[in-house]
Amino acid sequence: MTQTDAPVLLSVIELLGYPNLRLVYERLGYRVLTEFAVRKAIGQMRKEKPAVIVADFYYQPDFRDRVSNLESLLAAAQSHKDVKVVVLYEAAHEHALERLRQRFRIDAALTLPVKESDIEGVLRGERA
Repeated sequence: MTQTDAPVLLSVIELLGYPNLRLVYERLGYRVLTEFAVRKAIGQMRKEKPAVIVADFYYQPDFRDRVSNLESLLAAAQSHKDVKVVVLYEAAHEHALERLRQRFRIDAALTLPVKESDIEGVLRGERA
C-alpha cells in the first residue's frame, strides 16, 4: 500500500499536552493529518474523509451554549457513520464527556496520559 492509499487518521490537538502519537498511527498504517483547531479539522474532513479521528477533549464550563471544544467536530463526524471517533480526555472531565456521549457518537475514549498500547488497541479494534 502506498502512502496515498493508506487510510487517513485526522489528529486534532487543540489544548492537551500528551506525547506525539504520530509514529504509533503511522506504524499502524495510517496517513496522518494533524490540525490544531476544530474549525480547520472540519474543513479538512470536507476535503478528505478520514477513517479515524483522534481528538482531545477539554471541558469549558464558561461556554454559554456548549460543553467543550468538540461539539462542532463531533456533529460534523456524525454524517460519516464509518469514521471511528476516538477522544482523549482528562479523568476529571469525565462527567462532561458523558454529556457529550449522550448527544454524539464517540467510539472510544481514553484518559490521559494515554499509553501507546491503549491507543494501538483501540485503533486495531481490540478495545473501546
